[in-house]
Amino acid sequence: MTSSQRREDAIAAIVARTGIDEALIERLVRHFYGKIRDDAVLGPIFAARIADWEPHLQRMCRFWSSVALMTGTYHGQPMPMHAPLPVDARHFDRWLEIFEATAREICAAPAAEYFIERAQRIAESLEMGIAVSRGVMLKPGERYRDSA
Repeated sequence: MTSSQRREDAIAAIVARTGIDEALIERLVRHFYGKIRDDAVLGPIFAARIADWEPHLQRMCRFWSSVALMTGTYHGQPMPMHAPLPVDARHFDRWLEIFEATAREICAAPAAEYFIERAQRIAESLEMGIAVSRGVMLKPGERYRDSA
């Protein structure tokens, strides 16, 4: 079996197990960022940086397609985009809270759990990367708190 066939089989197994497809990803992304825009904690951070939401939403659909279905349609570098943001553990907790609620609202349980597990890893990685970019080395289990 070729690597391409193994990849196709893996994607087919994900789809069969979770029901995730591009339409579901788009619904999740659009609902999630609709909530983010209205959120008192995260809304202002996004509003200060995003004037035209449609390109951002399309980029996030490609990102989640690549994360969830291994499509390879996203080619960005999230860390440099997030490193300068004025965020810490509290913001990532709020982001995850909204993401988890949205995933459970939009998706059947298998898909919701699949997305949430990946979102948790993404948030942890970004939080750690932001801490490192600010000269803070986190110990295992430690969270980044901005002292400013």
